[in-house]
Amino acid sequence: MTNVERAAPRWLIALVFGVLTLIWGTTWAAIRVSLAAIPPFTGVVLRFALSGSLLLLAVPFLGLRLGRARHERRLWLVNGLCTFGGSYGVVYWAEQWVPSGLASVLFATMPLFIALLAHLWLPEERLSAGRLAGILIGFAGVVLLFSEDFGRLASPEALGPAAIFLLSPLLSAIGAVATRKWGREVSPLSLASVPSLVGAAALAPLARLCEREWEPRAVPAGPWLALLYLAFAGTALTFTLYYWLIRRTSAQFAGLVGYSVPVVAVAVGALWLGETVTLRVVAGGGLVLAGVAVALRGRLGSA
Repeated sequence: MTNVERAAPRWLIALVFGVLTLIWGTTWAAIRVSLAAIPPFTGVVLRFALSGSLLLLAVPFLGLRLGRARHERRLWLVNGLCTFGGSYGVVYWAEQWVPSGLASVLFATMPLFIALLAHLWLPEERLSAGRLAGILIGFAGVVLLFSEDFGRLASPEALGPAAIFLLSPLLSAIGAVATRKWGREVSPLSLASVPSLVGAAALAPLARLCEREWEPRAVPAGPWLALLYLAFAGTALTFTLYYWLIRRTSAQFAGLVGYSVPVVAVAVGALWLGETVTLRVVAGGGLVLAGVAVALRGRLGSA
């Protein structure tokens, strides 16, 4: 790590981790709301076009100059096509058939993919036995949290999309590890802005060719508000913070957000939607927190 990266205090790293958890814990429900009236590829194109445009508007005020280094432009393509276009394109398409709980379990494989890829590509992030144990414990907790949703896999309508859904965490993991490898001197705003627009451009032809005609004026306020929330809070803010976290800690550390997000999603469902919190849910949440604690042991102290 550079001296600047070591200067990040533990409380700030923990705060960023918490903000990512809280916001991304609500985005699964927001995606479902937007899909009620906005076609999936169109929705993700609009989401990333709005978020990327907003971030680019901030560039001149911050005195940043983007795209000067080749590795920065390389990351624009990798994250634009993998993290934004590929991963979220799969999420939006599959959530038409895959319930949110099951989607959370499937996406929670991202820390596993990150750990494996980081072990192979990043010499400083070799996978230790303790970290692997924490990752596996956390994943077991997520599985327990949403185990009741597994019955949906018996439906042929959901089984295929669920299998394809696994491409999403894999593509996101590729983007995270690539960012750690090549993006340590790249502004997080650069990593969140241009790739967002690249992802929107990559999915725009699919939205045009594959989706039904729709009338924007007929869409009620709820889906539009969900889209704006996803664009500005769920993308512009969170991805800037996420890339900052990868730079200041590690790809594996940042990827563990994927375990804490489902816990927040369950809490939101209980507090906002009146969903029942069972002993299974409490036990699953406890396993997730225990797994994260094991995996993070010593990480904040060395960040």
